[in-house]
Amino acid sequence: VIIYMSLLYMLCFFLLFPTVFICSFMVAAPIFGYLGDRFNRKVILSCGIFFWSIVTLLSSFIGKEYYWLFVLSRGLVGIGESSYSSISPTIIGDLFTNNSRTMMLSVFYLAIPLGSGLGYILGASAKVAAGDWHWALRVSPLLGMTAGTLILLFVPDPKRGSADQMGGRIRTRTSWLCDMKALAKNRSYVFSSLASAAVSFATGAFGMWIPLYLVRAQIVQKTAEACTKEICSSTDSLIFGAITCVTGLLGVVIGAATTRLCRQKTERADPLVCAVSMLGSAIFICLIFVVAKKSIVGAYVCIFIGETLLFLNWAITADILMFVVIPTRRATAVAFQSFTSHLLGDAGSPYLIGLISDALQQSYTTSALWRFLSLGYALMLCPFIIVLGGMFFLATALFFLDDRDKAEEQIAVDVRRLSVGACVYVSVCLPQWFSTFSAQNKVVRDRTAPLYLKVVEHRHEH
Repeated sequence: VIIYMSLLYMLCFFLLFPTVFICSFMVAAPIFGYLGDRFNRKVILSCGIFFWSIVTLLSSFIGKEYYWLFVLSRGLVGIGESSYSSISPTIIGDLFTNNSRTMMLSVFYLAIPLGSGLGYILGASAKVAAGDWHWALRVSPLLGMTAGTLILLFVPDPKRGSADQMGGRIRTRTSWLCDMKALAKNRSYVFSSLASAAVSFATGAFGMWIPLYLVRAQIVQKTAEACTKEICSSTDSLIFGAITCVTGLLGVVIGAATTRLCRQKTERADPLVCAVSMLGSAIFICLIFVVAKKSIVGAYVCIFIGETLLFLNWAITADILMFVVIPTRRATAVAFQSFTSHLLGDAGSPYLIGLISDALQQSYTTSALWRFLSLGYALMLCPFIIVLGGMFFLATALFFLDDRDKAEEQIAVDVRRLSVGACVYVSVCLPQWFSTFSAQNKVVRDRTAPLYLKVVEHRHEH
């Protein structure tokens, strides 16, 4: 499912579309988070995917004169991502625990770069084969409908808390406002969400501007000429996209394996691995702007290492959330973490970098070298944001064990409360019912009297 979602996201990732997409995502995410904590998750997930697929298919028939309607339809893609990004991790969290959960979340997040790569391939292939880019939007809904159907038929909807040694016995429901207050007081959740926003800030800015930065670097090196055509070569964009896909795969795998090994040494392994990878990523991303003026190959090497380290924390961040948030609040927590990541991250970072670059260009003589340098200076903001994200992960490590223990204690309290309620029913309500019913039915009284005596005896003993 996530492969299909990422595929469509990459197909519409240009110009105005990311802004509309992110806005619709941020509106829908809290809604799906609320629903995901209270109703059947796989039905909600499937409905979101079906809705998205239908809208995508219909949008492929919109003419040029209704461009605004096409942009709106692309925005509705955010509803589909909201459904799966808010709900899918919580289903995995209730099916697995500890190292197995880390591994399964890693498999889940591996599909993001895989779907991105398929988006490039399928989009280009459909356009070439049909001679019309609209066909990319007509082929992909078939995958969505298939995924939604498979979810309804085969994906289980485990009881909340079933993997936390509670057997799905958690029934406590709190109001949305109470959930938000609890999440706001959860320091590990707040700091890890801010760190996730730092990652989103960097990836959003890089996806928009790094290909152009590399083109300008080649112009400065005089290995390429400035493009004066309406449509220019997209070679650097394709190379950067391929690197992003590969580094995403490597980052998730290395992150999961490293975390499993480090857990043998420290219980704070999850946030510490994220912090170290973020700080290491900032170093190599800084080197991009040093090396690019002399060597494009060297810049690509730095991009490869920097992005691999940056993507190490994808699955680990989700796993941190599963540890510190109780099962009945996880969908809301995932939704608002995604909301925060987009709001403080890629919703504005591409435009902020563009504004800084334009301001620098206007303050000095316009030349190919200065256009290259001004964009590089603007992009230098990203390593500082990444370092800030690493500091947030270090803060998460300080409070991780305390917040994890609080979550486990709250789960245990809920289970004990449920157990006490069951005991009250057995020791008080059941005898009263037995006395009333058996008084009216001699046969029932004779056959069930021994069982009743055992219940009463057990009650007095305990």
